[in-house]
Amino acid sequence: MTKVNILEAKTHFSRYIDQVEKGEVIVVCRHNRPVAELRAIQTVPIRPVRVAGLLKGQVSWDRDAFAPMTTDELAEFDQAPVFPETGSR
Repeated sequence: MTKVNILEAKTHFSRYIDQVEKGEVIVVCRHNRPVAELRAIQTVPIRPVRVAGLLKGQVSWDRDAFAPMTTDELAEFDQAPVFPETGSR
């Protein structure tokens, strides 16, 4: 850990950034009292790009899964409560 005053940090900022990139911590002081700390940030790994079709052949559904509702299904849907009773309160 290196301690520097504000003027020194301002004058040689790029030098201190180079040191920070190498893993060192720089403490910036005002009147010999620490006020800030320069340290490298933790980089977040980039997630891989999603590829379409990875589950091909592993997912299936009925042929009529996306067919319009029958009259009976529609009537049941319209009359069903938004929040069904759970039985106990």
